[in-house]
Amino acid sequence: MTAIGIHDIAIATGHHVLELDDLAERLGVDPAKYHVGIGQDAFSVPAPDEDIVTMGAAAAKEVIDRHGVDGIRTVLFATESGVDQSKAAGVFVHGLLGLPQSVRVVELKQACYGGTAAVQLALGIVARSPQERVLVIAADVARYDVDTAAEPTQGAGAAALLISADPDLIEIEPAAGVFTADVDDFWRPNDRSTALVDGRLSVTAYVDAFVGAWDDLVAQGGPGYEDIARWVHHQPFTKMAIKAHRKLAQHVGQPFDESELAVGFTYNKQTGNTYTASIWIALAALLDLDDELDGQRLAMFSYGSGSVGELLTGIVRAGYRTHRREGRVRAVLDARVPLTVDAYRELHAAGAATSEDTDRPRVTTAPYRFAGVRGGARRYEPTAQD
Repeated sequence: MTAIGIHDIAIATGHHVLELDDLAERLGVDPAKYHVGIGQDAFSVPAPDEDIVTMGAAAAKEVIDRHGVDGIRTVLFATESGVDQSKAAGVFVHGLLGLPQSVRVVELKQACYGGTAAVQLALGIVARSPQERVLVIAADVARYDVDTAAEPTQGAGAAALLISADPDLIEIEPAAGVFTADVDDFWRPNDRSTALVDGRLSVTAYVDAFVGAWDDLVAQGGPGYEDIARWVHHQPFTKMAIKAHRKLAQHVGQPFDESELAVGFTYNKQTGNTYTASIWIALAALLDLDDELDGQRLAMFSYGSGSVGELLTGIVRAGYRTHRREGRVRAVLDARVPLTVDAYRELHAAGAATSEDTDRPRVTTAPYRFAGVRGGARRYEPTAQD
């Protein structure tokens, strides 16, 4: 069988950052509540002229710049922060990147799981036509009401993956474990710009989906626990992944050391929750920072509230280290402009989407920006002006 999997991966995030130390000081709480209690240090905040389209396009541009557009006939954009109820966000990206017209573009939604669904669809397309490559984009902005327990778990970011035959990074194995349950742990009605969350139920639902997906993976003939060298998790906050993995270790009767997951937390602790992009940002961190992955099997758990979970496995390709992007990611994170709590909350209050005509101020230094609304339609443009 032809090896199919992840050929390249790139990530992007928002223009601004809020340090959780500053939020803790404003709220009069011990910073350890954030650093230890939920396992987060900061979260990204988009500028007024940024959204899922601009972040997704920035990540995708890196992939296109490295590999070109030959063979790309499909773009799959996964998000739960859609900017239009009809038009796919990926169509805007298609235009910004100047992709050929002979490309299908689709948007997918199932909470934070959508990016993994897109990857599965991409694997099927390439299996049918190995000469094709699929561009998968996962981008989101996590927004919660201020002065709530969920506020420090916000974030923003995007990941772009190129799925192909004979991939440079990871060969995805055929067996996968899946789990679905109708649970109201997190949802966002059409008339709200911020999500509704039952925090305790969300943790329970995540754990149940992880264990359930594992059991299904075993039933599908997947590898044993002892055959997996590294684990990567979707991270609403990093401590949730630790809780879930501890439960799985108990379930299969294996010891668990939470430090085993630490490398995959590196970028997410800084970007905050990026919903559909979260698991792929975690994977990027592992590939960038772990030196001992040649030929090793990874397990990747994706969870989307409501709820759907999936557990994939893949074999890291020899030579993956030659494709690392750590310097680029560090530069992106370090370039974010810090916000005071007051400035962050002003942006938060003004962040609701509108279909009224408006111009957005020029703030972002990313490759693309949201220029505003004209005739009720969103307009995007490159930031560099000729």
